[in-house]
Amino acid sequence: MALNMTPIHKNLHTRVTFLGLEFEDLVAVLGFGILMNLTSHFVGDHAKVMGLPLNIFMEFVVPFLTIPFLMLFKYGKPRGYLQDLAMSLIAPRAWCALERDSQITKPYLRDEDPEEGNDE
Repeated sequence: MALNMTPIHKNLHTRVTFLGLEFEDLVAVLGFGILMNLTSHFVGDHAKVMGLPLNIFMEFVVPFLTIPFLMLFKYGKPRGYLQDLAMSLIAPRAWCALERDSQITKPYLRDEDPEEGNDE
């Protein structure tokens, strides 16, 4: 009995996208929808936008409109760009160690006196 074999392409570097966005980007859109829903509850229950209640509009329509914006924003950017951008905005700032500090006017380390160094 012959064994039928199917070729399997094992390309692990293929980007998995949906609507041109990565999985992390879609999680960010869902999180943005949750945030918009929470903020709409502070406005009031009777507010309406284009005939829709504000909480429905902010939860579904606004994140749905962010998908094309993210697609245009991320066009030509490397994989994981949105996550790296968020981390660079959250991370503490690291400055160049070669730059002179304008607040420190005295030397940080003092030189040893030549008289103290000789114990002879």
